[in-house]
Amino acid sequence: MTSTRPHTPAVQPTGHPTPTVAPRGGGGPRAFRSLSAAMFKGFYRDRLSVGFSVLFPLFFILIFGTVLSGGAPSATKVVQVGAVPLIDQLPAQARQELGQALEITSADSLADAVEQVRKGEVAAVVQQDGDTLSVQYSSADQVTAATVRGIFDAFVNAANIAATGAPPTYTLQTSQVEDESLQAIQFIAPGMIGYGIAIGAVFGAAMTLITWREKKLLRRLRLAPVSTVSVVASRVVVSIVVALVQLVLFVGVSMLPFLGLRLSGAWYMAVPLTIAGTLAFLAIGLFVGSVAKTVEGGSGLANLITLPMAFVSGAFIPADSGPEWMTVVAKFLPLSYLVDGLKDVLVRGEGPAAAVVPIVVMLGFAVAVTLVATRFFRWDTA
Repeated sequence: MTSTRPHTPAVQPTGHPTPTVAPRGGGGPRAFRSLSAAMFKGFYRDRLSVGFSVLFPLFFILIFGTVLSGGAPSATKVVQVGAVPLIDQLPAQARQELGQALEITSADSLADAVEQVRKGEVAAVVQQDGDTLSVQYSSADQVTAATVRGIFDAFVNAANIAATGAPPTYTLQTSQVEDESLQAIQFIAPGMIGYGIAIGAVFGAAMTLITWREKKLLRRLRLAPVSTVSVVASRVVVSIVVALVQLVLFVGVSMLPFLGLRLSGAWYMAVPLTIAGTLAFLAIGLFVGSVAKTVEGGSGLANLITLPMAFVSGAFIPADSGPEWMTVVAKFLPLSYLVDGLKDVLVRGEGPAAAVVPIVVMLGFAVAVTLVATRFFRWDTA
């Protein structure tokens, strides 16, 4: 008769029982629930990933939903030169309806009004000579130009219909303030150049900082006989050189015959504008690299800052095409100053003075954001 004895676990040479190995492919519902809970916790604990996956789509829903659905866009600014009886003699209700689409101000000088249109300060200038209504607009903003033409075309047609029983009384004459031979690239290139400089500086600074921190290079640099000034200066110099190469490359390609960019005005001021813009976006990159713990989180945060900024600042779509709050927000974003400055000196024919305010604002932004970023800066991941 065989005797039965209780099972005794095998003993390793150290005296500890041999661990039992769970069979592969098992676990059941309990293991599934545990793994799912762990993965979910890992997702929502990374706040940058949550922000990128939730806030980013919400932003574009808000922007495109407002712009494309026509929700409360700001009235188009138009300057009236001299007397325009067709507008001045409108009944109060009709004038109020027109005011919902156009914000009309008065000017005495046609030359000054046209210059405002050329600078992008207003959308069009209107004047009346007899029965002819003359509208001059800027092609820098194709959407606004089409809007202005459509509004005045409908306005003149309505005025003609009101003259019942008579042939058309009023005619509409439209023209752009720029040279008719200018290509669309004149107004596309500055926005794309500004956006390229922005993402190059932000991602360059942020990804370098995060990667060096993860690989302990920052700690070694801190202990090495190398000053912090040297580290920062080298990053700044590299970013500026890259940005200037981008500027030359983008402008050079845009000037190819089949694209047709024409430089006008103080185009050389694009260089100091690019340098000031690079410093501003380097500061943003320093902030991203200081608060992000991983490359993935840093990439998400950098995109969350630069891409929406490009839409709000007018690099992709004219800021005036959106609601009024977009115009207000754009005044606090460095990319709007870089894009407007590049438009002024590259295609609008402005002199060096047009670049002064954008440069000063971007440098001030760089100083302010750098001071904030230094509060979050860490040499190590700990």
